[in-house]
Amino acid sequence: MAKDLQVLNALDVAKTQWYHFTAIIIAGMGFFTDAYDLFCISLVTKLLGRIYYHVDGAEKPGTLPPNVSAAVNGVAFCGTLAGQLFFGWLGDKMGRKKVYGMTLMLMVICSVASGLSFGHNAKAVMSTLCFFRFWLGFGIGGDYPLSATIMSEYANKKTRGAFIAAVFAMQGFGILAGGIFAIIISSAFRDRFSAPAYEVDALASTVPQADFVWRIILMVGALPAALTYYWRMKMPETARYTALVAKNAKQAASDMSKVLQVDIEAEEQKVQQLAQDETNSFGLLSKEFLRRHGLHLLGTTTTWFLLDIAFYSQNLFQKDIFSAIGWIPPAKTMNALEEVYKIARAQTLIALCSTVPGYWFTVAFIDRMGRFAIQLMGFFFMTVFMFALAIPYNHWTHKENRIGFVAMYSLTFFFANFGPNATTFVVPAEIFPARLRSTCHGISAASGKLGAIVGAFGFLYLAQNKDKAKADAGYPAGIGVRNSLLVLGVINFLGMIFTFLVPESKGKSLEELSGENEEDDQPEEQSSYNDRTVPV
Repeated sequence: MAKDLQVLNALDVAKTQWYHFTAIIIAGMGFFTDAYDLFCISLVTKLLGRIYYHVDGAEKPGTLPPNVSAAVNGVAFCGTLAGQLFFGWLGDKMGRKKVYGMTLMLMVICSVASGLSFGHNAKAVMSTLCFFRFWLGFGIGGDYPLSATIMSEYANKKTRGAFIAAVFAMQGFGILAGGIFAIIISSAFRDRFSAPAYEVDALASTVPQADFVWRIILMVGALPAALTYYWRMKMPETARYTALVAKNAKQAASDMSKVLQVDIEAEEQKVQQLAQDETNSFGLLSKEFLRRHGLHLLGTTTTWFLLDIAFYSQNLFQKDIFSAIGWIPPAKTMNALEEVYKIARAQTLIALCSTVPGYWFTVAFIDRMGRFAIQLMGFFFMTVFMFALAIPYNHWTHKENRIGFVAMYSLTFFFANFGPNATTFVVPAEIFPARLRSTCHGISAASGKLGAIVGAFGFLYLAQNKDKAKADAGYPAGIGVRNSLLVLGVINFLGMIFTFLVPESKGKSLEELSGENEEDDQPEEQSSYNDRTVPV
């Protein structure tokens, strides 16, 4: 059976080595780029409105019309969803490594192209921007199932959760880098090209050079992806794919001998036996898959879907919440570059104080507490803090209570990341069979992105003021920020319920979890004898 393969045992019991950290950095830089590219758009949407949708004589600066704003914010998510499904499936068909370089090159090309969005009028610029951001999202989508699967298949049993979570935690640094870079660029341009506030001189408040700011911010996302391309191409294919899916024992032993720096025997006979074993050759749409993993897939898809509704609606539109509570001054009291600076500063502060620490708390505790406990705890506290913000919402809008609101809001982010945002990424990479692992992770991640689309588009409309006169230009009346927060609280509570469908994967080998050992009657305790056969 699969767990008797020496090469897999060697990986399961390997001490933490340099190659583990190399894999984290190579896979993690993809996620750093993903987060930068996905979230940097929220830093510049107000600026795009001022530049391309200015109305002479209007009391407030120009803003993106509702349909344009929804497209610019959401089109990358649509691309990501498609990319997760397509590259997830391709990763199981062609191998993880072959597909890994494709996704990165797509991200590099489309990041640059997004910044070069061309046209003589607003419609042409927004159309080309949306086109390139869709394909950027498509490349980003492929990174989810491939990075998670590669890291889970390289890691050992003891610290696998921390390694996969560390790859995902690079998202936090990506969000942080986006904010910091936007602060640097906007302040540099602001100091070089001084401009009055919008209410003083509407036309002069947006200097022509502001058009370069958003383009530079979007294009810089190509740099980290381009820098890691060479290293991705040098990574060997994972032994689990080579042995269990491609059925090439010799290649798997050769690759992992180099990586682990030990001699591993090529057990071709065992691999041939595995190839002939009908019990583990069921497909994704078979009754056997439904029996063994149907509820697991339901658990990973629903929890990721519900989490992302809450997470992305918060993340993309936190600037609106900051404006609502007065943390960012009214738009007309600032010039265009000042507004970019203030939005970036607010988002960076939230990332620094809650988003980044939350990710790394998960890395530190996931192999001690387990995935289930962290996910349940995260959803529970997100529910509590959402209701604590929503129920006394009028209290939080008073000027003296704003810092308290931001602190509570930060805590919802902290527990999203020290909770389901990390675990929903980790678990699907562990509990499914090797030949379906990338596909199932892609399906789970795509379900999450569907939630992100619901969150991004839904929250945009829901959070509008109940009074149409007070809603943003062009938007219908919504249910208000308070009721939106109540809805998000209920969604987090449902996430907590669906967590009970997801199995605990701490400390077990991937083959135990996926059932690829199911026919092996050897008690789990005795497998430690095999674990000692390779002195790593």
